[in-house]
Amino acid sequence: MNWLKLSNNLKKNLLWYSLVAIAVGWLLGLAFPGFAKAHKVGLSSLTTLLVFLMIYPMMINLNLGRIPQVMKEPRPVLLSLAYNFVLTPIIGFLLVKGFIHDPNLALGFLLVMLVPGSSMSIGYTGLAGGDLEVATVALGVNFLLIPVMLPLWIKLLGSAYSVPVPLSLLLRTVFIMLILPMLLGDLTRRALIRRLGPERFLSLKPLFGAITMSTMLVLVGLIFFMKAELLLSKWTLLVELAVVNTVYMVIMLGLITWLDRALGLKYGEHMAIAFLSVGKNNGTAIAIATLAFEPLVAIPAATLPIFQIIFLILYLKAAERIKCIFETCSEGGTPATV
Repeated sequence: MNWLKLSNNLKKNLLWYSLVAIAVGWLLGLAFPGFAKAHKVGLSSLTTLLVFLMIYPMMINLNLGRIPQVMKEPRPVLLSLAYNFVLTPIIGFLLVKGFIHDPNLALGFLLVMLVPGSSMSIGYTGLAGGDLEVATVALGVNFLLIPVMLPLWIKLLGSAYSVPVPLSLLLRTVFIMLILPMLLGDLTRRALIRRLGPERFLSLKPLFGAITMSTMLVLVGLIFFMKAELLLSKWTLLVELAVVNTVYMVIMLGLITWLDRALGLKYGEHMAIAFLSVGKNNGTAIAIATLAFEPLVAIPAATLPIFQIIFLILYLKAAERIKCIFETCSEGGTPATV
Protein backbone atom coordinates (compact mmCIF):
# COMPACT_ATOMS: atom_id res chain seq x y z
CA MET A 1 0.00 0.00 0.00
CA ASN A 2 1.18 3.53 -0.79
CA TRP A 3 1.30 4.97 2.73
CA LEU A 4 2.42 8.39 1.51
CA LYS A 5 -0.62 8.66 -0.78
CA LEU A 6 -2.95 7.53 2.01
CA SER A 7 -1.39 9.94 4.51
CA ASN A 8 -1.63 12.87 2.10
CA ASN A 9 -5.25 12.04 1.30
CA LEU A 10 -6.19 11.89 4.98
CA LYS A 11 -4.39 15.15 5.74
CA LYS A 12 -5.87 16.96 2.73
CA ASN A 13 -9.45 15.86 3.49
CA LEU A 14 -9.20 15.62 7.28
CA LEU A 15 -11.93 18.20 7.91
CA TRP A 16 -14.43 16.38 5.66
CA TYR A 17 -13.59 13.00 7.13
CA SER A 18 -13.99 14.54 10.59
CA LEU A 19 -17.46 15.87 9.72
CA VAL A 20 -18.43 12.39 8.51
CA ALA A 21 -17.10 10.90 11.76
CA ILE A 22 -19.10 13.47 13.75
CA ALA A 23 -22.31 12.74 11.84
CA VAL A 24 -21.94 8.96 12.07
CA GLY A 25 -21.06 9.05 15.77
CA TRP A 26 -23.93 11.37 16.65
CA LEU A 27 -26.53 9.42 14.63
CA LEU A 28 -25.42 6.10 16.12
CA GLY A 29 -25.51 7.63 19.60
CA LEU A 30 -29.10 8.79 19.08
CA ALA A 31 -30.10 5.46 17.55
CA PHE A 32 -28.63 3.42 20.41
CA PRO A 33 -28.84 5.67 23.49
CA GLY A 34 -28.81 2.82 25.98
CA PHE A 35 -25.54 1.39 24.72
CA ALA A 36 -23.41 4.36 25.79
CA LYS A 37 -24.96 4.36 29.27
CA ALA A 38 -24.62 0.59 29.73
CA HIS A 39 -20.99 0.56 28.58
CA LYS A 40 -19.82 3.89 29.99
CA VAL A 41 -16.74 2.43 31.70
CA GLY A 42 -15.77 0.37 28.67
CA LEU A 43 -16.17 3.29 26.28
CA SER A 44 -14.13 5.50 28.58
CA SER A 45 -11.34 2.90 28.53
CA LEU A 46 -11.63 2.70 24.74
CA THR A 47 -11.24 6.49 24.54
CA THR A 48 -8.04 6.27 26.58
CA LEU A 49 -6.75 3.50 24.33
CA LEU A 50 -7.53 5.48 21.18
CA VAL A 51 -5.72 8.56 22.50
CA PHE A 52 -2.72 6.36 23.28
CA LEU A 53 -2.81 4.81 19.79
CA MET A 54 -3.00 8.29 18.32
CA ILE A 55 0.04 9.57 20.21
CA TYR A 56 2.27 6.47 20.03
CA PRO A 57 2.94 6.54 16.23
CA MET A 58 3.96 10.20 16.48
CA MET A 59 6.35 9.34 19.30
CA ILE A 60 8.17 6.85 17.05
CA ASN A 61 9.38 9.89 15.11
CA LEU A 62 10.54 11.58 18.32
CA ASN A 63 14.29 11.83 18.86
CA LEU A 64 14.82 11.89 22.63
CA GLY A 65 18.39 13.03 22.10
CA ARG A 66 17.05 16.45 21.09
CA ILE A 67 15.13 17.08 24.32
CA PRO A 68 18.18 18.43 26.25
CA GLN A 69 18.73 20.81 23.33
CA VAL A 70 15.15 22.06 23.72
CA MET A 71 15.85 23.00 27.34
CA LYS A 72 18.82 25.09 26.19
CA GLU A 73 16.33 27.22 24.21
CA PRO A 74 13.40 27.34 26.66
CA ARG A 75 11.56 30.30 25.10
CA PRO A 76 8.76 28.24 23.42
CA VAL A 77 8.13 26.31 26.65
CA LEU A 78 8.03 29.52 28.71
CA LEU A 79 5.65 31.08 26.19
CA SER A 80 3.32 28.08 26.48
CA LEU A 81 3.21 28.63 30.25
CA ALA A 82 2.38 32.32 29.74
CA TYR A 83 -0.36 31.46 27.23
CA ASN A 84 -1.92 28.76 29.42
CA PHE A 85 -1.67 30.28 32.87
CA VAL A 86 -1.80 34.05 32.21
CA LEU A 87 -3.40 34.86 28.86
CA THR A 88 -6.04 32.11 28.78
CA PRO A 89 -7.50 32.78 32.27
CA ILE A 90 -7.79 36.50 31.54
CA ILE A 91 -9.50 35.98 28.17
CA GLY A 92 -11.70 33.22 29.63
CA PHE A 93 -12.85 35.46 32.49
CA LEU A 94 -13.73 38.32 30.13
CA LEU A 95 -15.70 35.98 27.87
CA VAL A 96 -17.61 34.52 30.82
CA LYS A 97 -18.57 38.00 32.04
CA GLY A 98 -19.77 38.95 28.57
CA PHE A 99 -21.53 35.80 27.35
CA ILE A 100 -22.35 33.26 30.09
CA HIS A 101 -25.00 34.15 32.67
CA ASP A 102 -25.50 30.82 34.46
CA PRO A 103 -22.94 30.70 37.33
CA ASN A 104 -22.49 26.92 37.10
CA LEU A 105 -21.80 27.05 33.37
CA ALA A 106 -19.47 30.00 33.91
CA LEU A 107 -17.50 28.10 36.53
CA GLY A 108 -17.41 25.01 34.32
CA PHE A 109 -16.08 26.99 31.36
CA LEU A 110 -13.35 28.61 33.47
CA LEU A 111 -12.45 25.21 34.87
CA VAL A 112 -11.88 23.87 31.36
CA MET A 113 -9.80 26.89 30.39
CA LEU A 114 -7.54 26.32 33.40
CA VAL A 115 -6.65 22.72 32.52
CA PRO A 116 -4.30 22.93 29.51
CA GLY A 117 -2.68 20.08 27.67
CA SER A 118 -5.05 18.39 25.24
CA SER A 119 -4.04 14.75 25.05
CA MET A 120 -4.30 15.10 21.26
CA SER A 121 -1.92 18.08 21.04
CA ILE A 122 1.11 15.90 20.35
CA GLY A 123 -0.74 14.23 17.50
CA TYR A 124 -1.81 17.55 15.98
CA THR A 125 1.78 18.82 16.30
CA GLY A 126 3.14 15.81 14.46
CA LEU A 127 0.59 16.07 11.68
CA ALA A 128 1.36 19.78 11.22
CA GLY A 129 5.08 19.14 10.97
CA GLY A 130 5.72 20.85 14.29
CA ASP A 131 8.61 20.24 16.70
CA LEU A 132 7.65 17.11 18.65
CA GLU A 133 10.48 17.52 21.14
CA VAL A 134 9.34 21.05 22.08
CA ALA A 135 5.72 19.86 22.28
CA THR A 136 6.64 16.96 24.55
CA VAL A 137 8.69 19.05 26.97
CA ALA A 138 6.10 21.85 27.03
CA LEU A 139 3.25 19.39 27.69
CA GLY A 140 5.11 17.83 30.61
CA VAL A 141 6.00 21.20 32.19
CA ASN A 142 2.42 22.50 31.83
CA PHE A 143 1.01 19.37 33.42
CA LEU A 144 3.31 19.76 36.41
CA LEU A 145 2.00 23.29 37.06
CA ILE A 146 -1.73 22.46 36.84
CA PRO A 147 -2.06 21.39 40.53
CA VAL A 148 -0.63 24.77 41.59
CA MET A 149 -2.15 27.16 39.06
CA LEU A 150 -5.69 25.71 38.90
CA PRO A 151 -6.72 26.35 42.54
CA LEU A 152 -4.90 29.70 42.50
CA TRP A 153 -6.79 31.01 39.48
CA ILE A 154 -10.15 29.65 40.66
CA LYS A 155 -9.74 31.67 43.86
CA LEU A 156 -8.47 34.77 42.03
CA LEU A 157 -11.45 34.66 39.68
CA GLY A 158 -13.82 35.04 42.59
CA SER A 159 -14.95 31.48 43.33
CA ALA A 160 -15.78 30.70 46.92
CA TYR A 161 -15.08 26.99 46.32
CA SER A 162 -11.92 25.10 47.11
CA VAL A 163 -11.25 22.96 44.06
CA PRO A 164 -9.70 19.56 44.84
CA VAL A 165 -7.12 18.72 42.17
CA PRO A 166 -6.88 14.92 41.66
CA LEU A 167 -3.10 14.53 41.57
CA SER A 168 -3.37 10.77 41.01
CA LEU A 169 -5.50 11.37 37.89
CA LEU A 170 -3.05 13.97 36.60
CA LEU A 171 -0.08 11.68 37.14
CA ARG A 172 -1.89 8.76 35.49
CA THR A 173 -2.79 10.96 32.52
CA VAL A 174 0.79 12.17 32.15
CA PHE A 175 2.06 8.59 32.27
CA ILE A 176 -0.46 7.10 29.82
CA MET A 177 -0.56 9.98 27.33
CA LEU A 178 3.04 11.17 27.44
CA ILE A 179 5.64 9.06 29.22
CA LEU A 180 4.52 5.57 28.14
CA PRO A 181 4.06 6.41 24.41
CA MET A 182 7.37 8.31 24.49
CA LEU A 183 9.30 5.37 25.95
CA LEU A 184 7.64 2.78 23.70
CA GLY A 185 8.03 5.07 20.68
CA ASP A 186 11.76 5.48 21.34
CA LEU A 187 12.24 1.73 21.71
CA THR A 188 10.27 1.14 18.51
CA ARG A 189 12.25 3.80 16.65
CA ARG A 190 15.59 2.30 17.70
CA ALA A 191 14.46 -1.22 16.81
CA LEU A 192 13.19 -0.18 13.36
CA ILE A 193 16.34 1.78 12.51
CA ARG A 194 18.51 -1.13 13.64
CA ARG A 195 16.47 -3.63 11.62
CA LEU A 196 15.60 -1.61 8.50
CA GLY A 197 18.23 1.11 8.37
CA PRO A 198 17.67 4.90 8.45
CA GLU A 199 16.41 5.22 4.87
CA ARG A 200 13.75 2.52 5.08
CA PHE A 201 12.71 3.87 8.47
CA LEU A 202 12.09 7.30 6.93
CA SER A 203 9.87 5.65 4.30
CA LEU A 204 7.58 4.43 7.11
CA LYS A 205 6.86 7.93 8.45
CA PRO A 206 3.71 8.37 6.28
CA LEU A 207 2.37 5.14 7.81
CA PHE A 208 2.70 6.57 11.31
CA GLY A 209 0.86 9.72 10.22
CA ALA A 210 -1.93 7.68 8.61
CA ILE A 211 -2.40 5.66 11.82
CA THR A 212 -2.58 8.84 13.90
CA MET A 213 -5.17 10.49 11.63
CA SER A 214 -7.28 7.34 11.29
CA THR A 215 -7.30 6.86 15.06
CA MET A 216 -8.25 10.50 15.56
CA LEU A 217 -11.27 10.10 13.26
CA VAL A 218 -12.46 7.09 15.26
CA LEU A 219 -11.93 9.08 18.47
CA VAL A 220 -13.97 12.01 17.15
CA GLY A 221 -16.84 9.71 16.24
CA LEU A 222 -16.69 8.03 19.64
CA ILE A 223 -16.88 11.36 21.50
CA PHE A 224 -20.04 12.29 19.62
CA PHE A 225 -21.48 8.80 20.13
CA MET A 226 -20.99 9.03 23.90
CA LYS A 227 -22.42 12.59 24.14
CA ALA A 228 -25.26 12.26 21.59
CA GLU A 229 -28.20 12.53 24.03
CA LEU A 230 -26.55 15.29 26.05
CA LEU A 231 -26.02 17.32 22.90
CA LEU A 232 -29.67 16.93 21.94
CA SER A 233 -31.17 17.66 25.37
CA LYS A 234 -28.91 20.63 26.15
CA TRP A 235 -28.88 22.21 22.71
CA THR A 236 -29.62 25.74 24.01
CA LEU A 237 -26.68 25.55 26.37
CA LEU A 238 -24.59 24.22 23.51
CA VAL A 239 -25.41 27.27 21.43
CA GLU A 240 -24.27 29.52 24.28
CA LEU A 241 -21.08 27.53 24.78
CA ALA A 242 -20.49 27.37 21.02
CA VAL A 243 -20.52 31.17 20.77
CA VAL A 244 -18.11 31.61 23.67
CA ASN A 245 -15.77 28.88 22.50
CA THR A 246 -15.77 30.20 18.92
CA VAL A 247 -14.76 33.65 20.15
CA TYR A 248 -12.11 32.11 22.40
CA MET A 249 -10.62 29.95 19.64
CA VAL A 250 -10.49 32.80 17.11
CA ILE A 251 -8.88 35.19 19.61
CA MET A 252 -6.35 32.68 20.98
CA LEU A 253 -5.28 31.14 17.69
CA GLY A 254 -4.95 34.56 16.06
CA LEU A 255 -3.15 36.12 19.02
CA ILE A 256 -0.74 33.21 19.55
CA THR A 257 0.11 33.10 15.84
CA TRP A 258 0.82 36.84 15.79
CA LEU A 259 2.81 36.81 19.03
CA ASP A 260 4.93 33.81 18.07
CA ARG A 261 5.74 35.38 14.70
CA ALA A 262 6.54 38.75 16.32
CA LEU A 263 8.77 37.07 18.92
CA GLY A 264 10.73 35.24 16.24
CA LEU A 265 9.69 31.64 16.89
CA LYS A 266 10.19 29.08 14.15
CA TYR A 267 7.19 27.41 12.53
CA GLY A 268 7.88 24.07 14.25
CA GLU A 269 8.15 25.72 17.66
CA HIS A 270 4.94 27.67 17.07
CA MET A 271 2.93 24.58 16.15
CA ALA A 272 4.39 22.72 19.13
CA ILE A 273 2.92 25.19 21.61
CA ALA A 274 -0.14 26.43 19.67
CA PHE A 275 -2.13 23.19 19.92
CA LEU A 276 -1.03 22.73 23.53
CA SER A 277 -2.01 26.28 24.49
CA VAL A 278 -5.43 26.34 22.82
CA GLY A 279 -6.52 22.73 23.33
CA LYS A 280 -7.70 21.75 26.81
CA ASN A 281 -7.53 18.52 28.79
CA ASN A 282 -11.26 17.99 29.02
CA GLY A 283 -11.01 14.54 30.62
CA THR A 284 -9.20 15.97 33.65
CA ALA A 285 -11.62 18.92 33.75
CA ILE A 286 -14.60 16.54 33.77
CA ALA A 287 -13.08 14.59 36.66
CA ILE A 288 -12.46 17.74 38.70
CA ALA A 289 -15.95 19.12 37.98
CA THR A 290 -17.59 15.82 38.92
CA LEU A 291 -15.65 15.58 42.17
CA ALA A 292 -16.12 19.16 43.29
CA PHE A 293 -19.40 20.49 41.90
CA GLU A 294 -22.88 19.67 40.70
CA PRO A 295 -23.38 17.99 37.27
CA LEU A 296 -24.11 21.22 35.36
CA VAL A 297 -20.54 22.39 35.99
CA ALA A 298 -19.27 19.39 34.02
CA ILE A 299 -21.27 20.23 30.87
CA PRO A 300 -18.66 22.63 29.38
CA ALA A 301 -15.92 20.05 29.90
CA ALA A 302 -18.12 17.36 28.33
CA THR A 303 -19.14 19.38 25.28
CA LEU A 304 -16.28 21.77 24.51
CA PRO A 305 -14.13 18.99 22.97
CA ILE A 306 -16.59 19.05 20.06
CA PHE A 307 -15.79 22.67 19.16
CA GLN A 308 -12.14 22.24 20.11
CA ILE A 309 -11.72 19.37 17.65
CA ILE A 310 -13.34 21.29 14.79
CA PHE A 311 -11.25 24.44 15.27
CA LEU A 312 -7.96 22.61 15.77
CA ILE A 313 -8.56 20.52 12.65
CA LEU A 314 -9.30 23.73 10.73
CA TYR A 315 -6.03 25.18 12.03
CA LEU A 316 -4.24 21.97 11.07
CA LYS A 317 -5.76 22.14 7.60
CA ALA A 318 -4.37 25.67 7.25
CA ALA A 319 -0.87 24.52 8.28
CA GLU A 320 0.78 25.28 4.92
CA ARG A 321 -0.59 28.83 4.88
CA ILE A 322 0.44 29.34 8.50
CA LYS A 323 3.92 28.08 7.62
CA CYS A 324 4.15 30.90 5.09
CA ILE A 325 3.71 33.39 7.95
CA PHE A 326 6.88 32.05 9.58
CA GLU A 327 8.90 31.15 6.49
CA THR A 328 9.51 32.53 3.02
CA CYS A 329 6.99 31.12 0.53
CA SER A 330 7.04 30.68 -3.21
CA GLU A 331 4.48 32.38 -5.44
CA GLY A 332 2.30 29.28 -5.31
CA GLY A 333 1.86 29.69 -1.56
CA THR A 334 4.07 26.78 -0.51
CA PRO A 335 7.07 27.23 1.79
CA ALA A 336 10.20 27.81 -0.24
CA THR A 337 13.59 26.42 0.54
CA VAL A 338 15.65 29.17 2.11
